[in-house]
Formats: sequence, C-alpha cells, structure tokens
Amino acid sequence: FYYFIRLCLEKISLQCILQSRSLSRADAINALRPFYFAVHPDFFGQHPKEREVNENSLKRLNGYLENLQKPGFRSFKPTQLTFYVREREPNSSSVQESFSASGFRAVSFTLHTRDLLSTVLDILNSCSLSTEHIQRLNVNSQPHKEAKNTLNRPIKWDKTYYSFTGFKDPEEELEQAQRVETTLISWLDYNEASAVKKLKKSLPLRKELERLKFELSHQLQLSDIRWQRSWGIAHRCSQLHSLGRLVQQRPEVLKNVKGRTVIFTDRSGMSAAGHIMLGTMDVHHHWTKIFERLPNYYKLQKRLLFLEDRISQLLGGIQVVYIEELQPLLTLEEYYKTLDSFYNKLRDSRLPFHPRSLRGLQMILESDRYAPSLHEFGHFTIPTVCDPATLQWFIFAKAQEARENLKRKEEMMITEKELIDTSTEKFSLDRLYKEPSVSSAQMIDCCKRLLEESLPYLQGMHLCISHFYSVLQDGDLCIPWNWK
Repeated sequence: FYYFIRLCLEKISLQCILQSRSLSRADAINALRPFYFAVHPDFFGQHPKEREVNENSLKRLNGYLENLQKPGFRSFKPTQLTFYVREREPNSSSVQESFSASGFRAVSFTLHTRDLLSTVLDILNSCSLSTEHIQRLNVNSQPHKEAKNTLNRPIKWDKTYYSFTGFKDPEEELEQAQRVETTLISWLDYNEASAVKKLKKSLPLRKELERLKFELSHQLQLSDIRWQRSWGIAHRCSQLHSLGRLVQQRPEVLKNVKGRTVIFTDRSGMSAAGHIMLGTMDVHHHWTKIFERLPNYYKLQKRLLFLEDRISQLLGGIQVVYIEELQPLLTLEEYYKTLDSFYNKLRDSRLPFHPRSLRGLQMILESDRYAPSLHEFGHFTIPTVCDPATLQWFIFAKAQEARENLKRKEEMMITEKELIDTSTEKFSLDRLYKEPSVSSAQMIDCCKRLLEESLPYLQGMHLCISHFYSVLQDGDLCIPWNWK
C-alpha cells in the first residue's frame, strides 16, 4: 500500500517537474550517479562479455547525452542500449526481473527523448532505479516562488519508511556518492595493482597480435588491419586466426585486396571510406562472398567518387569528404544512395556558385540532421534534406570562418601530437591514446594538466583518454579527459 502511494505521488511530482524546467549538466551527472554505480565496467572484472557490453553502451550513451547539450541539435535517431545492471537487494523490489547467478541482470531500452531530464528519467526507470533525488535536484534549483507550489514539493519520507520497506534512501546514497567523488590520484592508487596484473598477463597475447597482424598485412599486401570496436586482445587474435585460415583455404579469393584496409566490425561489406568490412559474427562463407564481390565494389566506388566530384563542381569546388571518426559506419551502398539523392536535388536547384570559389573547404553529408552547421574543425555538416537556398546562404556566410577553423585544426593536431609524445615520454608510458569521441581540444586540455602532475603509477602502462574511469580486461587504464 505504501509502495502504491509512493508511486502515484512520484508520478504526479515528476510530471510537474517535466513541465517546469530541464536539468542542467551538473544536475544530470548527479542524477545518474546511481545508474553509473550499477553498470560501471569496473564491477564486471570477472565477466568480460558483460563488461564489454557495458563499456560500448556507455560510450554510445555519452555520445547521446553530449548531443543533447549541443545548441541547435534537434534531430535524434532512437538509440537502443543494453546494460548489465548489478543486483543490490533483489528481494526488496516489487519489480519481477530475471537475475543471473552472478548477481546482475540484462536491461535493454531505447532512448528517443530530446532533453536531459526526460532522458535521465528514462534511464533510471528502465533500470528500476530511484528517481526521488531528481525531484530534489529540480525543486532546489527553482525560484523561491515556484518552490512554494505544493505539487513541486519533494516527497521526504521518514527514515522508518526505508527501514520498513527495504528501499534505499536516495538522499543518503547521494550524500555518500558526493563524499567519495573519484579523483585521478585516488583512482590510480586503488587500481594500479589490478591494471599491472592484467597488463602483464596480456603481454604474450599482445606480441602474438602484432605478429599475426604483420604477417597477414605482408602476405595480403594490406594497407592496414583495424577494429571498429574495443574488443579484447584475445578476441582480436581469434579474428586474425580466422582470416589466416581463410587465406590458407581459399587464397584465390583474396587476390583483389592489395593496398586495402581490413576492418573487423559488426557487419560484412565495404565501408563508405572504401575499407573491407569483415563481420565478426559471420562465418568464412560470408567473408568469402565479400572478397569475391570486391571487383563490383571497386566499380561502385568509382561511381561514388564521380558523384562526389559532380557535387563539388555544383558547390563551387567544396570537397565532399567522409570522416570515419565523426560519422556512422556506413556501407558503400548506403553512402552512394545518400550522395545520389543529394546530387539530384542540387542539380535540379541550379545554385549559382562561382566555379572554384569554395576550393579548400570541406563538407560531410548526414541524413539525421535538418539544419546545416560548421564543425570546430572547419568542415560543413550538411543535411541531405537541407533546402538549397538555405544551404547556399549558410555556406556563403560561414566560408571565412570555415577557413579559419581548418587552419586552427592543423595547428591543434600538431599541438595534440606534441603533447601526446611529451606525456608518453615523461610518464614512460607504453602507449597513450584516446577514444574517438574525445575531441582534440579535450585531449590537449587533458595532457596539459597531466604534465603538471607526478604520476609514477603510469610507467609502462597503456593509458586511454576517455569519458569515464575503467581498467580494461587487458590492463589498459581509461581515465576521463576532464579528470579531477
């Protein structure tokens, strides 16, 4: 009965919050603390599969939340996420869910909201986590006049309520979380031994990976072998062994791969950038078909390059580019279809761009936006549905700023590389790298602050600059770029 009343009052109060304001960035971080505690990869050290799922889902979630905070970003694709959530007190919840013997449960949900508050509520509710602390966060940040509204008044239950029902006191949990806020030094001090142990264990596999990669690249005359996702070293070795067996069994089908890059990813085909994609869940039969189709893919790629050139001519010489780090991994067929649709629209509109007036500038095409924008790195992001007149005005208005951004990008890339080299040398790191979602500006800021510290923990380690703390299964240390 108490639980029923609590749910009803929560629903009324949360509806009022939704109508009153949206969460700030700081409020959103605080509100999601219980969620991060429940799904953080650090707690899944003995379960590599579940750990990897949570790592990848957190990256996608962070990208979604970052997009929500970007001004003018209005178009979102529904994002489906799966997390393994740690079990705390399964007997205290009235929600019937299936827990594994290992003490966690799988939760899947789809994000499609366009504001921070709704998204945070969806995440917490999907994982059966309390939302009471969100009411307090919102009400406390309202003007005094609004705080007097009885419907917006937070529900403050007596401590005996939590003792009787077994529910966690959100106020107590939040205070505890704030008291133990993670700092870089404290986190490294606590996790160094675990990371060193995992790294030493992975060293033989790392050498095996390098050997396999070198031998296959040399044998097939490949430009590179890469991975789309952060699979562990053992998984990568297994994938290279599979490719090696195919080379031995069917060497004739790999005669057309010379000079190409192979990417192990979630599906097979050819990417928009012209790389050969091998789906890690596919069998040799599927891979063989991809290699057999390469001549047809190369013909389609030539047609694609011709389309890019035609679009460039219609837009005053601006170069159409595909940036893997900033765009979704599209197949060649998907990207060609996008280009073809955009080209037909431009051709019919006959925009009056002066030939070669925009040479040296760059643009990328995206199908999930409605308004053009200028990236900090100097390239234009153009929606495929953009009105031609709007497109023309925007490019003309932003052309000079785009040139300045491109120049700043070149300077920033040089600075970033210098700081990475300096940091690697100072801390005797074996490797320093970043996640694709970390920008150059964020990496530069992170490295500058790192160089001010004395961190003997990092000697010989692999350090990844990311958005959260984690020790990967092979001993790589992940730290957020904005560490405290």
